[in-house]
Amino acid sequence: MPYYIGTMTIDATDQRIIALLRENARASTAQLGRRLGLARTTVQSRIERLLHNKVIAGFTLRMGAERERGQLHAHVMITAIPKLLTRVEATLRGLPEVRKLYSVSGQHDFIAVLVTDSVGEMDKILDRIGALPGVDRTDSSIVLSTRIDR
Repeated sequence: MPYYIGTMTIDATDQRIIALLRENARASTAQLGRRLGLARTTVQSRIERLLHNKVIAGFTLRMGAERERGQLHAHVMITAIPKLLTRVEATLRGLPEVRKLYSVSGQHDFIAVLVTDSVGEMDKILDRIGALPGVDRTDSSIVLSTRIDR
């Protein structure tokens, strides 16, 4: 069923292209065309349209097998003192272990995604975040395994 992003209609073919690009963003337009039963030029023009309309924001590198190399991932829910939210965010931006920072609704203000090379490093960065001026409370969860990564 088609849907709209802004004024652009996203049809079933666009949805299939997006799904295939999620699986492998490096797939050539010829490969995508073969899988979709479409001409390479049709796939290329649709991708360009999706990019132009910012449905696809870009292509990026995702590191594979980080857990296998010994890296730990954690999700840290952070509650901050309201007047110091901006300061907490600015400090978190400067920490290289913070790979993503989400502003969220609910009882927490942020969710930070952390990556470290060891349990000791994770322990230190969690203590450092908990001690930041303006941080009221943290709850952390270490990622044991990834079940779905789209």
